[in-house]
Amino acid sequence: MHKVKFIYNPYSGENSIITNIDKVIEIHQKKGYIVIPYRISRGFNIDKAFEDIEDDYKYILIAGGDGTVDTVVNCMKNKEIDIPIAILPVGTANDFAKFIGMPADIEKACKQILNTDVKKVDLGKINDKYFINVASMGLFTDISQKIDINLKNTMGKLAYYIKGIEQLPNFRKLKVKVKSSKNHFDGDMYLVLIFNGQTAGNLNFAYKAHLDDGLLDVIIIKASNPVDMIGLFINMLKGDHLDNSSIMYFKTDELEIESYEDITTDIDGEKGPDFPLKITCIKHGLKILGIEE
Repeated sequence: MHKVKFIYNPYSGENSIITNIDKVIEIHQKKGYIVIPYRISRGFNIDKAFEDIEDDYKYILIAGGDGTVDTVVNCMKNKEIDIPIAILPVGTANDFAKFIGMPADIEKACKQILNTDVKKVDLGKINDKYFINVASMGLFTDISQKIDINLKNTMGKLAYYIKGIEQLPNFRKLKVKVKSSKNHFDGDMYLVLIFNGQTAGNLNFAYKAHLDDGLLDVIIIKASNPVDMIGLFINMLKGDHLDNSSIMYFKTDELEIESYEDITTDIDGEKGPDFPLKITCIKHGLKILGIEE
């Protein structure tokens, strides 16, 4: 009988996984799996979740948002654990899970996971950390890091919007140097987004991104006058902003970013590394269940 390591964050989103743990175990047991749970919380090292990992483990089931998935994936990569993951999207931000088509309903998600084959998808890496969805820097990128955890869990996405409004007075130009094999940017920007996924905060920024093309989608929102920004926002609502003159957009498998500004970097809602940055796409670097044909 195969085992499934079930790593769950009880604080993700609206704590929905707490009332669904029995359902998760029931569905897996019917399929002949033994579920071994591990609860993520402060004071418990995530490394302990993998102390008993052996060949009889079929996959790692993760219940949480993008940040929780990143934490698990980074631990697995550091320990060279090469088994598939599967995601139950119960966090505040579930952008990557939505990108791969995971339903929000726990029962439907479990059944989808159990009835699909393993797929290999791309994985991002920024310096010595891995990310599944997006690495960012510039305005608003540290919002999730500044939100009180209780406010985030009780108010969900509204907490992000409130904190975003608070950050508007800090709307200023930031100087960066971005270099890839074919594209260069040296100037003022408001925001840089490097997508392995497609959306951020449910906004479909990188709508040309693919799961397994071995390329990251880079979006640089250049500093410009307010009139140009209004046009950009209108294009974003229409879903054709990647052709806007205020944006520099390209695909690459590797890039470097330098800046001497006081800029916070972010990896799927968690604090990222300091500059300089080397960012790469690891083609087919992650095995995952739940992606339907």
